[in-house]
Amino acid sequence: MAEMRDGKVILLNGFNTDEIRAIMKAVKSVVENPKDIAFCMTTDNNKEWKIKDLIHDVRGDHEYLQNNPPQRG
Repeated sequence: MAEMRDGKVILLNGFNTDEIRAIMKAVKSVVENPKDIAFCMTTDNNKEWKIKDLIHDVRGDHEYLQNNPPQRG
């Protein structure tokens, strides 16, 4: 599992919701396995984090959600 924590992360800062959706769609359309990419946005909380800590946290959340998808409906 540690290997996954070093996986692909795209950090977005300063984009509005429509721009974020468009960026995510564009990226997913050109990569081999789009489910491997974890996207995140800057927040007041994470702006002060070290990059390695942010990547570790985002990849951990991504890994959890891939294994435990939210129930819809």
